[in-house]
Parts: sequence; C-alpha cells; structure tokens
Amino acid sequence: MSSADSEDPRARRARETFATVPYAKFLGLELGEVKSGEAAIHLQVRKQLKQNQGVVHGGVIASLIDTAAAFAVASKLEPGERVTTTDLTIHYLRPVTAGRLTATARIVRAGRRLFVLSVEVCQDQHLIATAVTSYIRIN
Repeated sequence: MSSADSEDPRARRARETFATVPYAKFLGLELGEVKSGEAAIHLQVRKQLKQNQGVVHGGVIASLIDTAAAFAVASKLEPGERVTTTDLTIHYLRPVTAGRLTATARIVRAGRRLFVLSVEVCQDQHLIATAVTSYIRIN
C-alpha cells in the first residue's frame, strides 16, 4: 500500500482543494505535509512580496498563516462543510528579507462549531512569527 493510499481521506481532500485556490497560486504558496488537524505551507521569498524597506510584507506572512490554518482545519472537515476565519492574532518576531518560510498550523481545540489553532512560521531553525487563530463552521 502506498502512502497516498493510506492517507486520511480528509487530508487527501485538503490536498486536492489546495490545488484549486487562486490566491495560494498568486502568492506562490506550496502545500507541505497535511495530517489530521495539522498542515504545513511553504513560501519562497521573492521581491514582489516585500515592502519598500526590503522586508517581506506582514500581510504576506498573515496570508501564509491563515492558509496553513485553513488547511489544518480542512483536514478535519466532512465533504461540503465550510469554515471561515473569525480572528487572527500574529506576533512578528523577526524580519525576513530572503529564503523560504514554512508555516505549521495545529488545531489546539476542535469544538462543534469553533476550531482554535496555533501557528508557527519558521525559516530554517529561526522562529519568524507565531499566531493564534480561530475558524467557525458556516453551514
């Protein structure tokens, strides 16, 4: 049995869905590992993602975080279920000017309607940003 055959069906759906997200393609996001309640998203820094001081724009990092969290939640959803972000608190810890970023999101609590997640953004071994976010089921 291949690893694709043994992958959780929800994680597989999350992977299939990622390929259809235009904003993720626009930013250049890459889906990493997806497990039940956890997802990693990668981003290669390029000049179009920087503000005028040469640092990656905070909104780009926020989008990276939000996307990782969304796909961690997607790995727990049934077909047809939908969610949306209710809040996002980010602590930017280091400026980034080059390299590859990875956001790893983990569900901390999954209730009947609300998911609470913790997200870390790293570059190599350096912690770049942390976040706490929540999503609510909308159907």
